Parts: sequence; C-alpha cells; structure tokens
Amino acid sequence: MKVLHVITGLGIGGAEQQLRLLLSRLPAEVECEVATLTNPGPVAEALRADGVDVTHLAMSGNRDLTVLPRLTSVIRDGCYDVVHTHLYRAGVYGRIAARLAGVRAVVATEHSLGATQIEGRPLTFGTRALYRAAERLGTGTVAVSATVERRLGGLGVPAGRIHLVPNGIDPAAFRFSATARATTRARLGIPEDAYVVGGVGRLVPAKNFDDLITAVAALPGTRLLLVGDGPEQIPLLRLAQDLGVQDRVRLTGAATADGELAGLLAAMDLFVSPSAEESFGLALLEALAAGLPALYASCPAVADLPPAEAPGARRIALHELPAALREERRAGPRRLPVPAAVERYHIARTAERVVSLYEAALYGADRRIPGQAAAAPAAEAAVPHPAEK
Repeated sequence: MKVLHVITGLGIGGAEQQLRLLLSRLPAEVECEVATLTNPGPVAEALRADGVDVTHLAMSGNRDLTVLPRLTSVIRDGCYDVVHTHLYRAGVYGRIAARLAGVRAVVATEHSLGATQIEGRPLTFGTRALYRAAERLGTGTVAVSATVERRLGGLGVPAGRIHLVPNGIDPAAFRFSATARATTRARLGIPEDAYVVGGVGRLVPAKNFDDLITAVAALPGTRLLLVGDGPEQIPLLRLAQDLGVQDRVRLTGAATADGELAGLLAAMDLFVSPSAEESFGLALLEALAAGLPALYASCPAVADLPPAEAPGARRIALHELPAALREERRAGPRRLPVPAAVERYHIARTAERVVSLYEAALYGADRRIPGQAAAAPAAEAAVPHPAEK
C-alpha cells in the first residue's frame, strides 16, 4: 500500500510531530511519502533523516491556486493508493487534488478544530461551508478526540464519515530521568532546588501564556519554563520584563532535537496548559508520561476520560490559575506514577487504527477500526483500557 501524506507545513507543531511519530510506527508494507504545501522546516528535516521522501510544493499563501496542479501531478505521478491530509489548508487542496488525480481513498485527520476557530482562523459561515464541501470529496475524516468528533458533527459532517482515532505518544520517550533533569537544569542555569512551572506549545495568543507569566510572577522564587516558538515570543518577554520577572522566565524556543523535550519536561515540577480551546492536548499527555502533576484549562485527551484515568491532572478555569499555582507550590516538587490515560494513547494503537482505516477506504466500509465501536460517542468507547486487550 502506497500512501501520500499532505500537510500544510512541517515546522515544529503538534500535528507535524504527530505525523512523524505515526510514520515511524506504521508497518513496512505501508509505504509513505509526504508533501508539504509550505514551510519545509525542522520536521521535514527529521522526516528525511528517518528515510521518508518529502516534497515541498512552495505554496505562497492560502489562495495560491497554482499549488493545485502541482499537487495533482505529484499524486498522479506517484501512483498512490491513499492520500491522507493533515490540517485545514492541506485538507482542502489535498482532497481536490486527489480527486483530480483519480485517487478515491482520501482520508483527512482533523487536528485543530476548536469550538469557535480552526487553526487560529474564526469558524465563519464561509469557512464552515468550504470545510463541508471539501470534506465530501474524501472517504472520511479522522477526529483526534471525542471532543473533535462532536465538533465535526456540529459542522454538519455526517456521523458515518467521522472516525475516532486519537493521537498517540510513545510513553517510553518521556519517562522521567533524574540525570536528564540535572543536565537540563544545569544547561539552562536553573538551580537544583528551584521550583519550576512549565508549559509547551506555540507562542500564540490562544495559548494564554501571558496569563501563566502573570500568575508565576505573583509567586516569589517560582520559575517558568516555556517551550515553543511563535509570534508572541517578543510580547511575552516584554511582559516578563514589565512584571520584573525576566530573570525567572525562560523561553527555550522549540524543542527540535530528539529527546530534547523529554529533558525539558524532566526539568519541570508542574506542567500548566492554560489554553482554553484544544483539540486533543498532546503536550499535557506527554507531561503526564513524564510523571508531572498538571493543571489544564482544556485537554480533550484527558477530559473525555474518567477522572481516575489521570489523577495527576486537574482541570481549572483560567481565573483559577493563580490560586491553583499557589496550592501546587505549597505541595512542592513531586513525581507521580504514569497514569492509565498515557497507555490508552500509545502510538502503536493509533498506527493500528490508521492502517485499518486505509484498508476500509480501499476495500470497503465493512472493515471496522480495531477498538472503535460503531458511532462511539466518547473516547471511553473508542479506546479500550490496556486490561481489555
């Protein structure tokens, strides 16, 4: 089976890194290549190092229609059995190009659908209409969480076209290491006895990292480690300076090297995700795999499960963040057992379900994705507990 993955860009981001992880776990008989519309960034380099062919289509903007014939030619010349798109722009152009090239098995993964926006753009009437029109050109759409599944239904996507296949992680890659903690803290100049709050994600307004900086500033002696890059980098640094805590706030940039994020998580004592609108919450799941206690405003990966599955993660409203930080600071640094929620989202399970989805797209809808009940309304029905296997 030959599959082309079409993605909007390959800079550092959750969808981009999820694609790389997925490709590393698909079986050898599934031959995968990648086409990126824009930005062949660090993830493109990493994919090529993994032995994956990456084609850059040099799209100049959202309305650059010249990319359509180029992508159509790539698909036609490659003789692909399946086209799998990732992210909104790639979903629109990729589905159209696949149809023009004669490929009927077209799968799209919906990574970033919020309640009011998609990938930072408002869900206007026009955006919703374009989404529905493009979605009909494919075989079906993958929702990465039960929350996204419900949102797709709200957009008007028929339930029979939605397939719940949660994102996955490699839990072993984030296992806590005292050596990595000491090494990372020494590299960043963080004292061994400092209490460190951490966050991971794109530095964009929707992530609410400004609220996290403000809350940390009110806790003397507490440090903040933010991992990621984006347009809000300078405003966030300016805010830290205005609050007089620039010496306690460290922005590391994106974690691009293999193992770098695991070391940064090891250096933290508390993980906070203040974003109020997430589609999955991959970073928080990785933090739980590292044994960190966590506070979050939105994380469907955890919120869609019974509370006992992730006892170290606590949901809060954004206005509760300062008080929650003070409470966690009083509790002090600690490492927790890796919760069951982490094993539920093992990347091996995600890969198995994706292969079954490809087979269903190629050979008929009677094939069912392993672990997914018909019209499962929530992740509990769709993702079995390890003991159920």
